[in-house]
Amino acid sequence: MNRNSKTPERTCVGCRQVRKKNDLIRIVATEDGLAVDPEKKMNGRGVYVCPNKECIMTARKNNGLKRSLKRNIDNQEIEKIFVEIDSYEK
Repeated sequence: MNRNSKTPERTCVGCRQVRKKNDLIRIVATEDGLAVDPEKKMNGRGVYVCPNKECIMTARKNNGLKRSLKRNIDNQEIEKIFVEIDSYEK
């Protein structure tokens, strides 16, 4: 393995901490709405959140998704995504 290679890092929209990309869940804004992207390869603007309830609740409370995705998202769509994310909790 190349010692100079860096592991990609992303910032959680909940706790705002920088973590390894593989430790986070990606949510992507598609033409059809929001979707959880477990493979982290879908097209579209994406945001990352830690797979724990505290970060999910903080992201929900501080409108992290709306702000980071730069689009208006209705509360039902956000609720649906967060219910799906709960299944990924570590």
